[in-house]
Amino acid sequence: MLDDPLRPAAADESAQIAPPSAPHEGKQTQSEWDQAACLALIDELWALRQELLEFEGKLGEPSEDLKASARNLAHYIALRRKDRRHLQLKLASLGLSSLGHAESHVLANVDKVLGILHRLTHQAWSDRSDDEPVGINSSRRLLEQHSVDLLGPQPGDRAVRIMVTLPPEAASDFDVVEQLVVSGMNIARINCAHDDADKWRSMAEHVRNAARARSVDVRILMDLGGPKLRTGEIAAGPKVLKLQPHRDAFGVVVAPARVRLHPIAPNAPGDEIPAIAVDPEWFLHLRQGDLLTLTDARGSDRVLTVTDVAVASVIAETDRTTYIVPGIDLRRERKGTGARRGEIRGVPETPGSLVLRTGDLLRITASGIAQPFGADNRSDPRHVPSIACTLPEVFGQVRAGERIFFDDGHIGGVIREASTGGLTVQIVSANLKGSRLAGDQGINLPDSKLELPALTCKDIEDLEAVARHADLVGLSFVQRPRDVEALRTQLKALKADHLGIVLKIETRRAFERLPELMLAAMHCRSAGVMIARGDLAVECGYERLAEVQEEILWAAEAAHMPVIWATQVLETLAKTGQPSRAEITDAAMGERAECVMLNKGPHIIEAIRTLDDILRRMQAHQSKKRALLRALSAWSPNR
Repeated sequence: MLDDPLRPAAADESAQIAPPSAPHEGKQTQSEWDQAACLALIDELWALRQELLEFEGKLGEPSEDLKASARNLAHYIALRRKDRRHLQLKLASLGLSSLGHAESHVLANVDKVLGILHRLTHQAWSDRSDDEPVGINSSRRLLEQHSVDLLGPQPGDRAVRIMVTLPPEAASDFDVVEQLVVSGMNIARINCAHDDADKWRSMAEHVRNAARARSVDVRILMDLGGPKLRTGEIAAGPKVLKLQPHRDAFGVVVAPARVRLHPIAPNAPGDEIPAIAVDPEWFLHLRQGDLLTLTDARGSDRVLTVTDVAVASVIAETDRTTYIVPGIDLRRERKGTGARRGEIRGVPETPGSLVLRTGDLLRITASGIAQPFGADNRSDPRHVPSIACTLPEVFGQVRAGERIFFDDGHIGGVIREASTGGLTVQIVSANLKGSRLAGDQGINLPDSKLELPALTCKDIEDLEAVARHADLVGLSFVQRPRDVEALRTQLKALKADHLGIVLKIETRRAFERLPELMLAAMHCRSAGVMIARGDLAVECGYERLAEVQEEILWAAEAAHMPVIWATQVLETLAKTGQPSRAEITDAAMGERAECVMLNKGPHIIEAIRTLDDILRRMQAHQSKKRALLRALSAWSPNR
């Protein structure tokens, strides 16, 4: 039994407990067994307590304000370094805390159990469970305060905040942002991997103005792009836009196809609502309810109905599949007036893509525009399609035999050859009919030890805009504590070290170094963790995602650090208007975090409202890992 300065003075413990009488020699009574079990557990817990204290100094020193949280994180790591299941079972068998909910107050929980065991064995004990270093009650207050510091005040009667990725039109259409704020958005996310500084400024101004008008606190997170490995450009296809409504299994339209009409060149492909350019003068005469008739590229007569009119754009809908190309005539028809003719002048190019099947070879190069290949050359063994990547410096850091994934894991391959000039990949997983690989899609190398700085040259440039407009900055692809230090240095130079920092955990290496990253972030005024489940699923394997996200939640709670639950939350609902059963359950799990992130989509307003309702209901039933025993009136016998 280890000596501990806080342990009561040594005494003959066996003398303090009267030995029970045994009705049958050679057998222990239940009372005697309990006493022996309690004494053995006391020894185990004192030894555990000493381990926790000895581990404190091994993780470095955080800022003064966060020392208590850093110490508790150290205690939690020490607790989880060994298999404690046997200890949990022994404690549970006596009806005591099994330490299974001790993340936020590890030492205090151990002390509370020690106190109970000492009293059960009639030994003196001075309660210290709410004193050193983090008490059972004070731990929740610490997490709540850190959450307010980073994410803003709790939104009314909902404890979990809702973050929404702003769509591109948020830069030009104030009404879009206003609807998000009114629906319950608490944090607006601006993705710096897209658009430019002027559009980010416009988005931020719209958020501030909408929040001011509603007298609510809406914070702005600007996400740095980071050293994201992506596919390069692929030659574009024809300029044709396919408008296709969403239908159910019986072919009934459940959501019309939408198109945005502009008097200028159309937006880039990939926006949630595609855009076409029309005659500027004709555009000015459009009104809500107008019918726009046309003959599409396949010779089919179609009708678009104008449903929304703004200064810079008009939205029209159709419930028929429509193919649009430049040069098609549009005839505006309005009750009481004659037809007015216009013309479609611009349509986004069809994004290029490579169709890859299992067994195909693919060459990854440093530069060049990929050319799609068809049936005429697919069977030619001399023809190996190629595509560039955004970070060719990784070529010298990968090895043959390592895995590679594209497009969030939808396409998988194995690297067969690797050199500083490029990679040769064999596709090992794809759809039976082939999977399309487009440009600007993510590439993951989960087996490779990549040495890339978290801040790219573009990120450092973007930080000037971040410093002017944001409340929080997201550090993408963070892997080492020095990545956090590099960001802090840049922010200090910009006099923006007041900004909160969000560690985006999206690689296996970041997950493996999570405690070190958290301690580095504790030097900031406020910090949090984002569980970027999309990349994490690819990096760690889908079968491990549930386990990984649980471990991140536990570590963050031990550090009293707020968590953002991100990637694909209610994604089907936001994109199609129809949620899946699985994603509703997934959204309910978001109550375990301090913030849940939604990505943009045509039905994002409905997604926000649905998430708001789910989170309000769930917080009455669960807090972190603890089930709350709210009365379940649904099961009342009086119903």
